[in-house]
Amino acid sequence: MRTAAARIGFLAGVTVLAACAPAPTPESASGLPATPTPAASTAPPPPTCSPEGIRITELGVDAAMGLRAMGLELVNCGDRPYVLEGYPAPSLRDADGDPLAVQVIPGARPITAGFDQPPTRVVLRPGERAAAALLWRNLVTDATVVASNGAHLDVAPLPGRPAYPVELDGPIDLGNTGRLGVSAWKRYDGPSATKPPAPSDLPSVAPTPDSRL
Repeated sequence: MRTAAARIGFLAGVTVLAACAPAPTPESASGLPATPTPAASTAPPPPTCSPEGIRITELGVDAAMGLRAMGLELVNCGDRPYVLEGYPAPSLRDADGDPLAVQVIPGARPITAGFDQPPTRVVLRPGERAAAALLWRNLVTDATVVASNGAHLDVAPLPGRPAYPVELDGPIDLGNTGRLGVSAWKRYDGPSATKPPAPSDLPSVAPTPDSRL
C-alpha cells in the first residue's frame, strides 16, 4: 500500500511539473522557430446587409403563461432612405427545412391585445432602425394534431418583398395553434438587446417623412 501511494504521489508530481514547464517551441524545416497559426474563430459571422440595403435580426423572446413575444429589428444598412409601411411577412420551416403551414395574423388580435396599432409610414435613413414583434402561444388543445416547432425563420420586410433568414436562439413553438401574430413596423431607437420591445416601446406615430429626408 505504501509503495502504491508513493507511486501515485510521484505521478502526480510529474504531472504538475509537466504543466509548469514551458512548452517546446516548434521549429520549421529551416530550424527557426515556426510562426504560430492563429486559432480559427468560432464566433458566427455577423449578419450581412441584403441587396436592398436592410438587415433583419432577432431581439430576443419574452415568454410568460404560454404567450411568446419575439422582437425583430430592421436596420437600414444601405446608402439611401428605406420606406416601411405595414407588417413583416414571416414564414417558418421545420428542422428539415420544410415549410410549415402557419396562419400569419397582422395585429395579433386573436392571440393577444396591445400589438394591434395600425401601420404608419416610416422612412429610415441609413443607420436608422425599425422594430416589430412576432406573437404566438404555445398551446396544445388537440392531442391528434402534431405540434409545430419552427426551427428556421424567414422574414420579408413587407409582403411581396424578398425574405431573409433570421437566426433564432430557440424554436418558435406554436403548439398546434398554427397561428403567428405580427405587429406593424415602428421606428425603434432602443438598444439592440435580447429583450423584445414592449407595445409601449413601439411609437404609434412616425416622424413626417418629408422632414427627415
